Amino acid sequence: MTASDDPPPRHARVERHATPGPRNSLAHWTAARNPIRVAINYVVVWLIRISPSLRLKRWLLRRIGVTVGDGVSWGLEATPDVFWPDLITVRSDAIVGYDATILCHEFLQDEYRTGEVVVGERVMIGAGAIILPGVEIGPDARIAANSLVTRDVPSGATVAGVPAEPMGRGGTDRDAANLE
Repeated sequence: MTASDDPPPRHARVERHATPGPRNSLAHWTAARNPIRVAINYVVVWLIRISPSLRLKRWLLRRIGVTVGDGVSWGLEATPDVFWPDLITVRSDAIVGYDATILCHEFLQDEYRTGEVVVGERVMIGAGAIILPGVEIGPDARIAANSLVTRDVPSGATVAGVPAEPMGRGGTDRDAANLE
């Protein structure tokens, strides 16, 4: 694979939206999303976070617009984006661990950004991990607990840390380089 064949970085897949007026972008969130829709999403997300039933979680996630594959396991307290859940795709047999968060938006001072998050088949997202907008996680990848995923994760890779970096098999630098 050459550099020209590489997928674009996450920031190239994130849409930028200018903030109207002098205040920060979060102050204008009601211009970006319908407040009633966000309120409904919030209540549904609360139910998703506390329900022990994986079947109910998948059903509720689909009701708010998340694309959910067969056999997805969504952990307790795990949180999908409340503003843009329709930008999340979680493919079959993926695991989203306890208290993990998938974000599809970033409210900044002069703009807000939105981007689709795609979680591949059989991905494992550890407890407390945070996935940022525009990130794609390849099939069979693993995200360690409490990691901050700021860029794409290749198929089969294991990443850990803040920001998440590839982990080597057996701890060698050569193996870590092969995961990049």
